[in-house]
Amino acid sequence: MAKEMNRREFVKTSLATGALVLAGDMVKGGMNLAYGAVKIPEVEKATVTVITDNYYDFTRPNYKIANRLYTAFTLPRNSTVYDTTLHAEHGLAYHIETVVDGQPHSFLFDYGQDFQGVKSNMERLNIDFKKLEALGLSHDHGDHQVALVELLKSKREMIRIGIPFYVGEQTFVGTFWKWPDGRIVSLAALRREDIESLGFVKIVEVKDPTPIVPGAYLTGRIEQVTDYEKIPPGFVAKRGDKFEQEHFIGEQAVVLNAKGKGLIVLSGCAHRGIVNTVKQAQRMTGIEKVHAVMGGFHLTNAKPEVIQKTVADIKAMNPEYIIPTHCTGFEAISAFAREMPDQFILNTVGTKYTISG
Repeated sequence: MAKEMNRREFVKTSLATGALVLAGDMVKGGMNLAYGAVKIPEVEKATVTVITDNYYDFTRPNYKIANRLYTAFTLPRNSTVYDTTLHAEHGLAYHIETVVDGQPHSFLFDYGQDFQGVKSNMERLNIDFKKLEALGLSHDHGDHQVALVELLKSKREMIRIGIPFYVGEQTFVGTFWKWPDGRIVSLAALRREDIESLGFVKIVEVKDPTPIVPGAYLTGRIEQVTDYEKIPPGFVAKRGDKFEQEHFIGEQAVVLNAKGKGLIVLSGCAHRGIVNTVKQAQRMTGIEKVHAVMGGFHLTNAKPEVIQKTVADIKAMNPEYIIPTHCTGFEAISAFAREMPDQFILNTVGTKYTISG
């Protein structure tokens, strides 16, 4: 049931969505990608709904492109605070919609970890499972996927048979965290057999930039080109009987091309670096203009100089919006807010971001 998307299959898929064949060979740590190899379709409208994240604020008002579905200022009539409260956790889940040539498309990207909380949020946010065309996963850590299997089971009657589930390389291998004292704990890897046993989901493993729905691409391997975005040594993978440094070569981000505005880059955790992730989006599409950078930037506990360099490089890209979430960390979020006050948006669970061309 599982398959790896090889180059021939990628060509077929790309042509079907109006993309060109990318050139270049895989190299260690990334892809030797011909600049502008992917002709990503423009989206007339892009909507990203944050189903769950680390932070929820019922009192925070709408701001710029951020529509807080439930706030103290938009409480539905005849309801109470408790009727509309959303679940927050150390996790992340998105619902993404695109409109290309007047046609709407939608998919899920990441699924959080608390099934009951994520499911409740999806129902209150009116996520329509019948319209989903695909499922995507940034990486295998539990805070992005533990809720997935139970969620699919609970909604199986609403999900189309054969829906593709896009994952990167080594998704089902499992990753671990090694403490300084030598203790090793599992980060709750997703099991291939749990997905296959559902009987209605088709696993698609990708290496190259790959369309997930019209107007939205996965990055494929993200090349590490900065000298300061390092993967913490605590992340390890089990190879044979040994635990070795994890490189997250399969981690994916989502790239969209907002009509007349530029790229929207949406990350899960950006273990390979948020700057590297944005540069990958620019390289694969040939589009320099960045409209929005959003997602987990994995800067929690990062050294101050790493945060400073990251903020400086993102600031130099001059996005219209910067929206850090999840694992970005208080210090880095504060730095973005301080250094990019006009572009910064504080994310909260249940926020819907809408960008129209």
